[in-house]
Amino acid sequence: MRATVAIVGRPNVGKSTLFNRLVGRRLAIVDETPGVTRDRREGKARLGSLEFKVVDTAGLEESRGGSLEDRMRRQTEQAVDGADIVLMLIDARAGVTPVDRHFADLLRRRGNRVVLVANKCEGGAGETGFYDAYALGLGEPVAISAEHAEGMADLYDRIDEAAASASATEPGAEAVSPSEAGPLKLAIVGRPNVGKSTLVNRLTGTDRLLTGPEPGITRDAIAVRLEVDGREIELVDTAGLRRRARVTDRLERLSANDTLNAVRMAEVVAVVVDGAVGMEKQDLGIASMAVEEGRALLIVVNKWDLVGDGRRAMARLRERLGDSLPRAQGVEIVPVSALTGARLGTLPPIVFSVHEVWNRRVMTGPLNRWLSETVDRHPPPTVRRRRPRFRYVTQVKARPPTFILFVNRPEAVGDTYLRYLENDLRTMFDLPGTPLRLRLRKGRNPYVGKGDAEEGRRRGGPGSRIRTGKRG
Repeated sequence: MRATVAIVGRPNVGKSTLFNRLVGRRLAIVDETPGVTRDRREGKARLGSLEFKVVDTAGLEESRGGSLEDRMRRQTEQAVDGADIVLMLIDARAGVTPVDRHFADLLRRRGNRVVLVANKCEGGAGETGFYDAYALGLGEPVAISAEHAEGMADLYDRIDEAAASASATEPGAEAVSPSEAGPLKLAIVGRPNVGKSTLVNRLTGTDRLLTGPEPGITRDAIAVRLEVDGREIELVDTAGLRRRARVTDRLERLSANDTLNAVRMAEVVAVVVDGAVGMEKQDLGIASMAVEEGRALLIVVNKWDLVGDGRRAMARLRERLGDSLPRAQGVEIVPVSALTGARLGTLPPIVFSVHEVWNRRVMTGPLNRWLSETVDRHPPPTVRRRRPRFRYVTQVKARPPTFILFVNRPEAVGDTYLRYLENDLRTMFDLPGTPLRLRLRKGRNPYVGKGDAEEGRRRGGPGSRIRTGKRG
């Protein structure tokens, strides 16, 4: 489906800036003066592999009948009625305003598919406003900076999910299967000359990519399609990454940036390691970067045919990863030989399995039973003779699994205890290898009672103190 996406929000939250970012040109006038945009403006947008029609709208304001503001608002409502997906923007630095709450309530009643976008989050300036946005009752907000192009990968994921949902609920349409939702995006990354292009060629059965003994042959990120068991994978071969201090050539810097963008747009990242050399510091840095970006991760150990004692080499790899990459405990390690084709048949099923874990959601009931039992078994340490009390936990998104824990004193929960909760959560709900994000928030359970915006504000909405405990 070629979706229509409408951008709405109160004046001066950055709608036209986001519109220009999505269409790739400065079509809409951008200025700090509120109310510059009056008419609807449409454009062809592209975000990663997604193509859609985007509509920029006038700022939503409460207005009197017949006034210019009222006519602008009617234009916006027409855009909303004709849209498959609505992006509601807020200014995270200014926080959630009464006007934001009013129009969020209108959008909920209309029943549109709404993606809540917290703009102006560059540099962490909008962190408080980002968490306050949960009180709007529109689900997990997406933190972006339209001006600086930050958070575009997360916005891509949410628009992709909403578009797939819209397709699945059209009259006569069937539920979208993974193969119909688009190819699984797998980025192949690693140091130069570890065999990334040879691996892609062997998997696809072609000589699509140039290979050779010289390091640094690949410069651009090249996408190649592969179908396995009726499911499509988009393999992205990337340039080898060296330590930043060693990168002096301008062309190599551009290639490295292209690789980083490929990681950001991927769903699964396969870090290819030279089995004859072992896991080096640069390999761990690349894997850590993938975890920081929140991508599903696996380690592919190439040139396994050159490894003498496989069992001993695998034990060293697991020990090194366990010590140096604690945020991806249980990450899959796949030994292969791209040159001979040995063990390559095991790779696609493991990619699908890792992708499934990355997409997994855990029900709120079992989560809260786990939290209660885990905290009872090992309570958090006391701080200033007071012990933090955990009240509630919920998963707010997948890709990667992200959880918010409500606690009366977030600032008193140390990193060590947060790692304990993360590891126990990973074990209990079988979430190996994938990055988990645990965020602490002060307040009571926001989902008790009516569940509307007013209840959310009363039980821990705007103005509450916030601390992020982020893993991955």
